[in-house]
Amino acid sequence: MQSFFQRNRFLISFSALSTLMGTSVGIAKVTTSLYALELHADELVLGLIAAAQSIGSLLISLPVGVLVDRIGPARPFVFGSFVAGAIYFFIPAFASAWWLLACTAAISLFMPMRFVSLNSLFMREIVKIGMSKAGFYRATHMIGMMLLGPTLGVWASKSFGFAGSYYWIAGLFALTIVLSPIVLARQSERAAHRGGEPLRAQLRALSVDTELRETGVVELALQSINAFFSFFIVIIAVRELRLGETVASQLLAAQGGAFMLSLFCLGPLASRLGDDRTYVISFAVIAAALLVLGVSSTPLSLGAGSVLLGAGLGSLQIVNITRFAIIGGRLGRGKVSGLTPLLGTTGSLLGSFLGGAIGRAFGLQYVFFFYAAAFVALLAHTRGRLQERIQHGLPERLPDRSHGIRP
Repeated sequence: MQSFFQRNRFLISFSALSTLMGTSVGIAKVTTSLYALELHADELVLGLIAAAQSIGSLLISLPVGVLVDRIGPARPFVFGSFVAGAIYFFIPAFASAWWLLACTAAISLFMPMRFVSLNSLFMREIVKIGMSKAGFYRATHMIGMMLLGPTLGVWASKSFGFAGSYYWIAGLFALTIVLSPIVLARQSERAAHRGGEPLRAQLRALSVDTELRETGVVELALQSINAFFSFFIVIIAVRELRLGETVASQLLAAQGGAFMLSLFCLGPLASRLGDDRTYVISFAVIAAALLVLGVSSTPLSLGAGSVLLGAGLGSLQIVNITRFAIIGGRLGRGKVSGLTPLLGTTGSLLGSFLGGAIGRAFGLQYVFFFYAAAFVALLAHTRGRLQERIQHGLPERLPDRSHGIRP
């Protein structure tokens, strides 16, 4: 048992910190939504509060990534956690929906310091521990944010009131600061090899890297369809197919559960297949799942499509995490890790826009066909690239299967 802990010390401690962070975010999201209703916020303010939670990812994720490359992840993580936790502590000071909106927007500006720092650290370590463990970060964070956090958030609001809930959230942020040295102490590195360049030059380097652009497009598509499904499948099941709220929640659980299980379990298989082959299989599974979801009208077939979609997105996420880590070794892991929340937020906005625009014109289920066509195009592109490499006798970019990843 001791040797197992020693071999996996980083992964265990990192997963615990990631789960704690996800839990605090999940509690905060539920508490903020319920508190906004308690304050009788109208539809406009509710929409602004929802949008304010993402403003930080859009505005400062990339600059924070550059900062992490220059000074390391520890100080940005501690500073962002301290300020965000302090703002949560003072939310109950004024019972006003507009004060809640202002605090939510302010918190979002400091949250990237937490998750970009952790992204950068995991990218550096995943090169050592290998693709087989690449999904653990996302999976443990999702467990906290999607399973533990919402449940604890509702319980805390009922048990301690909204003021008590926000004090608990602030306490959890303080706890992450206390525990962070266990993980962040591994990184004494102060700056990456590009740390001295101006911000504009560093961002330009990101924009001209072909492999980064390709991986970014895949990540954007992944996040977009995941956001569309997570929001609109409820509307499709309840309003369009008349299947009821219970079925809608079961579809969400099936997709989310398959996503998390694949992140935990499919890493070794992806490691053996390599990134391009895993891409091809994942694209095919996702496209098939989307076609099933587009034509289905029964709970069983919709459930099957939801499970396939979650499994395909999870395996896709494993490859993307690994590729971002390898690219970060060339361009700076902080800068590349700063892209991931930006792509996630942009993908969510794109999924919402496509759902509203295409769904209004043709019906929400037809949006699945649009996404299926997009993933078929990605499949054709990746399959052609793989065949070209094989024909020219080039390596298929297989990662090392046991002791890390070969760039």
